[in-house]
Amino acid sequence: MDHIYLLVSGLSLTELILGGALLFFFLLQVLFYLLVYNSPYRHHKKQQSASLQDDELPPISVIIPSKNNSEELAKNLPYIMEQDYPNFEVVVVNSGSTDETDMVLKAAALKYPHLYHTYVPDEAESVNEKKLALTIGIKAAKHEHLLFTEAYCKPCTPNWIREHGNAFAQNMDIILGFSRLTIGKKAGMRGFIRYDNFMHHIKFLSMALLKKPYMGIGRNLAYRKELFFRHKGFSSILHIDGGEDDLYINRIAPGVRTGVVLSPESMTEAHGIDSFFTWRSLKSKYLYTKQYYRGVAPRILSMESFTRYAFYLLFTSAVVMGLITGSLLLTGTALLLFLLRYGIQLWVINRASKLVDNTRYHINLLLYDLFHPFNNFRFRRYANKRTRYRR
Repeated sequence: MDHIYLLVSGLSLTELILGGALLFFFLLQVLFYLLVYNSPYRHHKKQQSASLQDDELPPISVIIPSKNNSEELAKNLPYIMEQDYPNFEVVVVNSGSTDETDMVLKAAALKYPHLYHTYVPDEAESVNEKKLALTIGIKAAKHEHLLFTEAYCKPCTPNWIREHGNAFAQNMDIILGFSRLTIGKKAGMRGFIRYDNFMHHIKFLSMALLKKPYMGIGRNLAYRKELFFRHKGFSSILHIDGGEDDLYINRIAPGVRTGVVLSPESMTEAHGIDSFFTWRSLKSKYLYTKQYYRGVAPRILSMESFTRYAFYLLFTSAVVMGLITGSLLLTGTALLLFLLRYGIQLWVINRASKLVDNTRYHINLLLYDLFHPFNNFRFRRYANKRTRYRR
């Protein structure tokens, strides 16, 4: 103890404050990773895999909005129509397509009697076209339990609907799922795009598991029809461009039972990410609507980002000051805390990644972690400019 006291007493007041602040933000970061981002893995380990009998499962309506997705529909519809589920229908809403979508749907309807397709009237306002398409699909649906995906997505297994049916049978009102990405070989920054999609999901799924749901993604999302009509459809967000999935869940989730499905059977896979610009367009809509989120969860996640970069800044400052003053204690402590944090982060992220998309991170995690907020800032500016232009 005396030896430690002598070492610490040799530090200046500035070095003590810097070291103390670094330790404080290190502890906050560790708490975030162990308590928040580790939630999906803990949930998966505790989750019972028992599947219900067919007569115990509720009937489900799958709703798919589509605009000029004829090729994707032709490829993906069979994966949805041929799901292993006792009672379901698929409702596809053609939203003003000018390609061969109508022909694809008519041909599919001859093969699959449980496929119903309708359309958005030509006079619909383009700014709310997606919301109108979903509203038409929901009103056309025969069943109370609704499951949503996109025309460019396909289920990863034949049990996709069954996994959501099991969750609905446990009296869930909203169900959030994971959607993987299939990224073209010619797309730039493929590793970062996959990481970005992974972290986006882990954040909102983790908060939902902590009883703080704040968003969902329309590529793999389910809720009850009664909930939609209780909230008067999309009326609360009609004035906002987009938000028919993430922002809508943000509005209706408080006070209702929200479940998370994380088994490999419950996931969907999005195709068509053939360039960095395609990903930017897909991601930017969420960065734009993010400014309208309500609740404590977005603030908690913003605090995580703040503590992360405060830690990086303090770490760099401590190392530089330690080298300048010759304080091996300050430099060594900073390096030790950095390695400990990185090791815990790597452990938590790789466990969650193995669960959902089987990607393993190494030193690239550090690079992605540093680049992530700058990329989000650029994309948010792009989204805001695009929205102003459309108006």
